[in-house]
Amino acid sequence: MTDLVATARSLFAPGKGILAADESVHTATTRLSHYGIATSAEMRRQYRDLFLGAEGIEEYLSGVILFSETLSQKGNDKKAFPKSLAARGVAPGVKVDLGTEPFPSSPEELITQGLLDLAERLQMYKKQGALFTKWRAVIRIDGDQLPTSVALHENAKRLASYAKEVQTAGLVPILEPEILLEGTHSRMRSRAVIEETMQTVFSVLEEHSVDRASVIIKTSMALSGAESGKKDTPEEVAEDTLSALIASVPRQVAGIVFLSGGQTPDEATANLAAIAKHAKRANAPWPLTFSYARALQDEALALWKGKEENVPAARAAYLARLAKVSAAVLG
Repeated sequence: MTDLVATARSLFAPGKGILAADESVHTATTRLSHYGIATSAEMRRQYRDLFLGAEGIEEYLSGVILFSETLSQKGNDKKAFPKSLAARGVAPGVKVDLGTEPFPSSPEELITQGLLDLAERLQMYKKQGALFTKWRAVIRIDGDQLPTSVALHENAKRLASYAKEVQTAGLVPILEPEILLEGTHSRMRSRAVIEETMQTVFSVLEEHSVDRASVIIKTSMALSGAESGKKDTPEEVAEDTLSALIASVPRQVAGIVFLSGGQTPDEATANLAAIAKHAKRANAPWPLTFSYARALQDEALALWKGKEENVPAARAAYLARLAKVSAAVLG
């Protein structure tokens, strides 16, 4: 029997966090073309290798969330990515949801797909070396209209079904109800929606008899909407984010990881540092760390441009950012 609680807790080793390298083919294509890089399956493999094959990542990373395609790819060292990561003490995980679709009852909101053949896929991912999984739900704020409680509830139900299925398969579930940064909402509204979302999720997890002790929560920070014209200070972000989480996340969960969701690398690092400091002062009941994608990758991608000769400089920038984020999480 896998000790799921021990696996979940191992992802919170001091100063270490999780790289989210689980961009879908569509997202990876968009990300790469932003830097003028033509995409193909081979170019996506090189993109993954840039980050997963970098020497020394085990100093800062406890885990990596992979896309299903990457689970079966090999690095430039000719080793399968999950094997190569595990050999360095970095736990391989996988994104298992299949993206979002409009919610029929409220078409401006999204619900996540992927429950249909989940049990079969989990067995396959486990054979390929995955130790944990992730499912993302997307929550939009629009004034007082969105999110609707019916969409929140439907996303929570799917997160709970996913978590139960994953625990049954002997893997650790990361639940990511992401509050989108898009919009004109205030930071206080973001805080209120984080709180309401988490309360809904945990009430439904209880109905599904999901074991909270091996659940990891991946959450947004409480931030003013990107179109609000308001710039939050790291202290404001820390205060409101932690207040929302302390009010709504049970102390039994294995831990909480933060997503960078639209923040620049510097913003995501500064906000994380403030949250970590505030968590110590507030005596937060769970361990906290990062699970960033763009905030860890952007500086490196800008230097790499898809060219082999730029790999050393790109990796140096990536490791420098990892070191900053690791220092931030140590508060």
